[in-house]
Amino acid sequence: MYGRVRVAAAEEGEDRRMRLHTDGSRSDAHAWPGYLYTRAVGRCTLQFWSSGAEPWPNIAPQEAAVSKVFGSRSVERYGPRLTLLEATMRTDDIRGSAFVKLVKQGSAALLNAYTRRGFPFDSWEVKALLLEALVSEEAAAVQAERFEQANQSCV
Repeated sequence: MYGRVRVAAAEEGEDRRMRLHTDGSRSDAHAWPGYLYTRAVGRCTLQFWSSGAEPWPNIAPQEAAVSKVFGSRSVERYGPRLTLLEATMRTDDIRGSAFVKLVKQGSAALLNAYTRRGFPFDSWEVKALLLEALVSEEAAAVQAERFEQANQSCV
């Protein structure tokens, strides 16, 4: 891609390098070009777990149903077939239900609790907090935010 931008610039009579930024704009630069889409892939984020960069713990495999992992109370909200991998990959939480964000962040938090020393929540605590947050949209939003903060700050 970088070579094509430079060749295109040379064909247009420009001898300087062009840089394509993540927002699609171009500017002069002597550095590597940006990408049109980048993902934050910290070791504890949703994107990390959904990418398959690290094996999932045996106690919570990718194909495990959310209802089996978190308990039968979650069936009412998420159905019997939603898997942990599908939960981490969901994109329908933007301007949507807080319950979707809760299952996404809760799934990542559970995986982190199983695999990361020093993660602020234990696995049983993640499960209990997720189930408690199912009582209302407001409770789900607050707990999802707590899980998200823990997932983002984890190392």
